[in-house]
Amino acid sequence: MNPDPRSILAQGRNVAWMIGVAGTLAIMAILVALLLRTTRPEDLDAARTRERLRFREEVRAADAQALSRYAWRDEAKGLVRIPIERAMEMVIREWQDPAAARSNLIARVEAATAPPPEPENPYE
Repeated sequence: MNPDPRSILAQGRNVAWMIGVAGTLAIMAILVALLLRTTRPEDLDAARTRERLRFREEVRAADAQALSRYAWRDEAKGLVRIPIERAMEMVIREWQDPAAARSNLIARVEAATAPPPEPENPYE
């Protein structure tokens, strides 16, 4: 028996229809995936995280510099910041005599916290 040409033609249309629908769905899926990938906004906390990491690195660098270099704290009062290793050596050497070290420490604190002298008023 010969199959009916109309049924073969109908089956061919059905197959073409299914291929067209499947192809359209595949194209739509690809387009949606591309759209999601290209239009997805950055995480809300990502910018803040980068800013915090940058700030933390700046603070750590400033701390490392403060602990390892000489610098003026208050030049008018003669206060100098010294490296931590040198400060530890000086404390160990100075506290060999505790009484002298205490009096020296008190004198340095008073000098460091003394208010600045008031300028003379020429109208008095």
